[in-house]
Amino acid sequence: MELLTFILCAFGLTQILVYGKILERIRPTEGKLGELLRCPMCMGFWAGAFLVLLSPLTELFSFEVSPTNIFIMGWLSSGTSYVLSMVFGDEGIRYEHTHMDE
Repeated sequence: MELLTFILCAFGLTQILVYGKILERIRPTEGKLGELLRCPMCMGFWAGAFLVLLSPLTELFSFEVSPTNIFIMGWLSSGTSYVLSMVFGDEGIRYEHTHMDE
């Protein structure tokens, strides 16, 4: 359950940072930082790393703060944030039907 809570927190933080309307005015749109803040996979890594650093301050999840955990949880957050952002959109579950020519 602790891992699921972490994944959902990381996904939520990633969504706010990448797509949140409240940050539109201050979110860079150009350069490397602009690229980072448009990418749920990239931002997902940093959201996960940040949450590991917050781990001692919350009762929702508790992970030892170590370089190894920061990387592993960053990778987990990156992958799950990307997958979840591809599955869920503003309108609900995304469904794309592609027709392959024979």
